Amino acid sequence: MIDVHCHLEQKDFENDLEQVIEKAKAQGIKAIITCSADIKDFEKGLEIVKKFKNYVFLTASVHPIHVPEYSDDEIKEFLEKLRKNRKYIVGIGETGLDYYWVKDPEQRERQKKVFLWHIELAKELSLPLIIHSREASSDTVKILEQVCYDKVLWHFFGDKSLVEWMIKNKYKASFNTFLLKSKTHKKIVKALPLELILLETDAPWLGFGKRNEPISIIKVAEKIAEVKKLSFEEVWHKCGENAKEFFNLELKPS
Repeated sequence: MIDVHCHLEQKDFENDLEQVIEKAKAQGIKAIITCSADIKDFEKGLEIVKKFKNYVFLTASVHPIHVPEYSDDEIKEFLEKLRKNRKYIVGIGETGLDYYWVKDPEQRERQKKVFLWHIELAKELSLPLIIHSREASSDTVKILEQVCYDKVLWHFFGDKSLVEWMIKNKYKASFNTFLLKSKTHKKIVKALPLELILLETDAPWLGFGKRNEPISIIKVAEKIAEVKKLSFEEVWHKCGENAKEFFNLELKPS
């Protein structure tokens, strides 16, 4: 099993990151993909994946909520940095649109522009694209249909109206501990083929009162097994294989 989306570069993990990773290994988690979603976090992300080579992997981007913080030139310079560090990156993202936190129409238009830049970079580098979309599904879909890229993971997917569209496009969707509380997410999991499902934590967030960690994908896998009436072992194995194939991961031998 693989946690395909968390944020190990956050300060929440600065004092015990090694213990968090050792705990994950002890629970049978085969790999962790950390997401550096802000320009200022990228160097820390690189440091982590170099230290825990072939166990922790890295995706990187400018998250849509951070787009207003940077100029176009700063973002373009950062994307060039990602090109130069291609060998350390397994995906581009999380990138997309966030209309929940960003209300300004001008900045929403900038999000769309920056989203397209990220998509073009993912295509250029032949890397998976990891989507963040909050209260922006319609525009996210329009852009994805415009660019025609098939290597897409919709992180924290929760739009029930798009299930058939996801299946048609064979896009992957990842689920986290929010599934334990959300009836809508359970309905989505039930409708999606297991082949399209990956597990994430979004740690350190979504711990519901405490810090979340990669080991919480165990609870998520248990809930998916319950919802889909499958064995835990089948979900645990298949979601891990989905992740390994999607991100083309070279894992450290057990």
